[in-house]
Amino acid sequence: MNRKLLTITVHIAAWACFFLLPFVFFPRPRDPNYQMSEAVRWMFISINFYLVAFYYLNTQVLIPNLLAKKRYLWYLLAIIVCLFLFIQLPRLFDDAIAAELPEKSRFRRGLRRRTLFPYPFTGSTAVFFLVFTVSTCIKVIQEWLAAEQTRKEIENEKLNTELSFLKSQINPHFLFNTLNNIYSLAVSKSDATAGAVMKLSSIMRYVLSETKQHLVPLEKEITFIKDYINLQQVRLTDKVHVSFNVEGNIDGHSIAPLIFIPFVENAFKYGISTKEHSDIVILVKATSNEVHLYLDNPIVSQEKQLNENTGIGLQNTRRRLELLYPGRHTLEVKPENNHFHVHLMLKK
Repeated sequence: MNRKLLTITVHIAAWACFFLLPFVFFPRPRDPNYQMSEAVRWMFISINFYLVAFYYLNTQVLIPNLLAKKRYLWYLLAIIVCLFLFIQLPRLFDDAIAAELPEKSRFRRGLRRRTLFPYPFTGSTAVFFLVFTVSTCIKVIQEWLAAEQTRKEIENEKLNTELSFLKSQINPHFLFNTLNNIYSLAVSKSDATAGAVMKLSSIMRYVLSETKQHLVPLEKEITFIKDYINLQQVRLTDKVHVSFNVEGNIDGHSIAPLIFIPFVENAFKYGISTKEHSDIVILVKATSNEVHLYLDNPIVSQEKQLNENTGIGLQNTRRRLELLYPGRHTLEVKPENNHFHVHLMLKK
């Protein structure tokens, strides 16, 4: 059942219950032979149809065109006119109803007919105000919910736009660094150039296809990091040792794509020495509902240069974490004992 048909069904059911309430709660006549006259029956039918018409007039016309546009005086006048017409409605049936009454009751009813407001505070008037209150509240709530939905859609669109912008900054930055590595191999006419190109092809296939998703399996992200490390090791000397380990069960875990690579990139870019032994330690640890990245590398570059050059990548990563893992991540990045330590924790 589509939404429109469901709404119509709910409205019909609600009005049916509303019109049956008098028959359920009002006392029955003591006379078992009592029959409602034709005039009274048509009067009640007319009143009910008027209430239905007023409900939809208020929700579909008056509130959107007057109340929502802050034309409060016109809205109040429109409600007063509707109330006046509703009060006058029973007068259309007075002659027919009076013909069925005793002479004494007919006289009193005739005196009341001559006033402008013959039934100012009857039960049906209270029902009018009930319909008015319910219709206004329902429409106002609907408008508020619609506005909230629109606001959320705008925020989501803004979020997606910002994430796309951040990804567009990450990908060229990563590609630029990798091409520089391959260029160095090509200049030196290394036999590893062809293998490096294949690794780059695999990496870029991942970047172009998988990163379109909001989340990717942790296993694919780990494979991506391994390919990146293998590509970096082509140009490294024996003085650089890279340890990459995975602990825990990674099945069933998904993370945002390229969320680890800025830290790994920085480790290779600023933690490698051509003169001294360098150890880069990378550990991915998975628990039942968390994924941890531990990274440790020596600080080879000067601290000022390190802060300036790694700023953009870390800022982008921090912003992505705020957008994708609000309240579900912790990030510790600190230099200590001439080493750079990173601990990133992501919760499901």
